[in-house]
Amino acid sequence: MEEHVKHTLKRQLRRLAGERSYQLLAGSAAALVLVSGATTLLADEAPARQQTSAAVAAELAPRLDEVASRGQDRATTHHRPSSPSSAGKAKADPDVTRKAAPKPPSTKVLRIDYQAQNTFYNCGPAAVRHALSAAGVERSQDELVGPLGTTEMGTNSARDTTRVLNQSVKGDPYRTRMFDGTPSSAQIDRLQADVIETINDGRGVVANVAGSATDTAGGWHSFPGGHYIAVVGYKNDGRTVRIADSADPNVPTYWISTIDLANWIATRGYSA
Repeated sequence: MEEHVKHTLKRQLRRLAGERSYQLLAGSAAALVLVSGATTLLADEAPARQQTSAAVAAELAPRLDEVASRGQDRATTHHRPSSPSSAGKAKADPDVTRKAAPKPPSTKVLRIDYQAQNTFYNCGPAAVRHALSAAGVERSQDELVGPLGTTEMGTNSARDTTRVLNQSVKGDPYRTRMFDGTPSSAQIDRLQADVIETINDGRGVVANVAGSATDTAGGWHSFPGGHYIAVVGYKNDGRTVRIADSADPNVPTYWISTIDLANWIATRGYSA
């Protein structure tokens, strides 16, 4: 009989080990009842058999308690709620936390070393000189004549001013924008963005203009054969720009709308 009890209890232990955690406690209690029942059934048998069965039950009871304790521990670990600190530490979305680029100021004007052109055809070297002085680079008009290819016919195009500007500052930041005719709204927007970006980078823009334009104060500026000017500032979020003009030392600078500047550039181009 005691072998049968042992065999039954061992089989019950193996079954309990495979049960879910919430079944272990109930199973352990049932096993203890089985032990108690087995002991009762053996009470009518010989005293030796009764003592042996009781000993078997006493031997296996701690193991049942151990199995039940392990099951309870697993249940507690499995169902343990997250701590408030860990629950609150959600991973930050990099798209949300990434800092946005600072908005450029609505107005910015660079300081320049103004100088009127020293010959009637040196507007190109003078404009490049103004743009470079805004970046802290000092060049004389005469130093720039050769690199620009300037002659009595003037300086050929905005591609030449872009090339010489990039030779004089680090990083080759300047690009040429050419207009084939009356600028489109997209080209005007591009000019406005280029002026804002270049000025905020501490550099001046050089524009090749032709024809006539009126500044915001009503001043009239006319260059039928073409002319070079430097853009050295802006206001109204780039809708108005500051011009450094080497043609007349009595009117060294003035403001003009970006739209008027774009139409003044017309079939020519600019370096920004």
